[in-house]
Amino acid sequence: MVDGVMLLVDASEGPLPQTRYVLSKALEAKLPPIVVINKIDRPDARPQEVLNEIYDLFIDLDAKEDQLDFPVLYTNAKQGTASTDIAGGGENLRPLFDAILKTIPLPQGDPAGPLQILVANLDYSDFLGRLAIARVFNGTMYTGEDVVIAKLDGSMHKTKITKLFSFSGLKRTDITETVLGDIVAVAGVEGITIGETITDALNPAPLPPIVIDEPTIAMTFTVNTSPFAGREGTYVTSRNLRERLAKELLTNVSLRVEEMGTTDSFKVLGRGELQLSITIEMMRREGYELMVGKPEIVTKRIDGKLMEPVEHLTVDVPEAFVGVVMEQLGSRKSEVLNMHNHGYGRVRIEFRVPSRGLIGLRSQLLTDTRGTIVMNSLFDGYTEWQGEIPHRLTGALIADRSGVSTAYALWGLQERGELFVGPGVELYEGMIIGENAKDDDLDVNAVREKKLTNMRASTADEAIRLVPFRNLNLEQAIEFIADDEFVEITPKSLRLRKKVLQSNQRKKKSMATVEG
Repeated sequence: MVDGVMLLVDASEGPLPQTRYVLSKALEAKLPPIVVINKIDRPDARPQEVLNEIYDLFIDLDAKEDQLDFPVLYTNAKQGTASTDIAGGGENLRPLFDAILKTIPLPQGDPAGPLQILVANLDYSDFLGRLAIARVFNGTMYTGEDVVIAKLDGSMHKTKITKLFSFSGLKRTDITETVLGDIVAVAGVEGITIGETITDALNPAPLPPIVIDEPTIAMTFTVNTSPFAGREGTYVTSRNLRERLAKELLTNVSLRVEEMGTTDSFKVLGRGELQLSITIEMMRREGYELMVGKPEIVTKRIDGKLMEPVEHLTVDVPEAFVGVVMEQLGSRKSEVLNMHNHGYGRVRIEFRVPSRGLIGLRSQLLTDTRGTIVMNSLFDGYTEWQGEIPHRLTGALIADRSGVSTAYALWGLQERGELFVGPGVELYEGMIIGENAKDDDLDVNAVREKKLTNMRASTADEAIRLVPFRNLNLEQAIEFIADDEFVEITPKSLRLRKKVLQSNQRKKKSMATVEG
């Protein structure tokens, strides 16, 4: 999509965890870089050390020699100045613009040559259907022209271009022909996806396709079957769920949806727990009701060995919390690759950890470090199965009957563990209302009321004092559930429940599993 990149780095913080991923993609594409070290006026600025860290990062990412010969500019964005001097200064941003003109090459190609337009992103319009956002590498395309789409499987699909747009800032403007090197939006290309080439119908010349990272996490999406289903949502049927997932696939190409054994369940595969959580939250805000199961990793067999995805995790944490981070990641089969103390109170640690070890990690570390941790992970290939990783060592407190929770009942239950609901909440049998302190599930009565009699008590009633309950958000709820549990998601509520609601049925099922 671009002919060069500009790497913007803070003069004090240096390269952040997410910098590694975007820079690695730019270097893989052999793009010439320009390094800009910003906020040079900060009291704790350390430009020379930051520049050395940038060189280390380039070398660690196997940058070519010509990519290491990048121009470096020192800027103060607040004042609008740029300079090639490490001490800063400068009067305006002219040195930056001069560096762009000198370093970034002009678009290569021939406007009169064979058409080559590579699709790099997708959008969707209710009026025009799927839109392909693409870069013109060669030739010129006109509105109404007959072209072919070079598919990823090698086949050619003929189509007609109905509408063309160019970008002016964030706005789209109608055009009738493309310009070499321009980024355009193309309508009238149903079924097109990222990595495919729009090329000449008579002289097709497809470009090398863009490789999309494989999904690493899978979750089961199913219709809401709880006793409270349909109370809060607008879209509650399997048809609604199927149509919404199909619409998501039009623009989210890193997502995959597979049919399961039943018509009301779908297996959704994505690049990580966060991506799937974002999709669920979007559906929830649009009025959908659904249930999701525990995340599981996507494994594969290579040369007869069971392989699992592994991630390169970078965390930036205050010195006081290094111990708790190492403890949490040590139990998740992680390997420490690098540790660096910046000297201003924070430590950056790099790990190689199985993808399943990241499930539930973010919220746990945010709690343990009091919200001060910065963490970022990226896919780092596959490794042999690392063995079992402990997930949840505690059981659940499960409502054994329907009703409204009472303070009196919860007061007696809070010693059993941590509660997820407060008084006055509608419950149903099989709904999880808290975390048991022990490792087994416990069915409890959370709707019990105090019996009133006309007998005078010898002592005054004890005041009921409830410990504040833990109100789980979507990510925390998904991370908490076990294999036999669901998260029930509606526009207004998040509930945890057992897959089998009736207590006697759960016991029969567990006994049958043990006997089998």
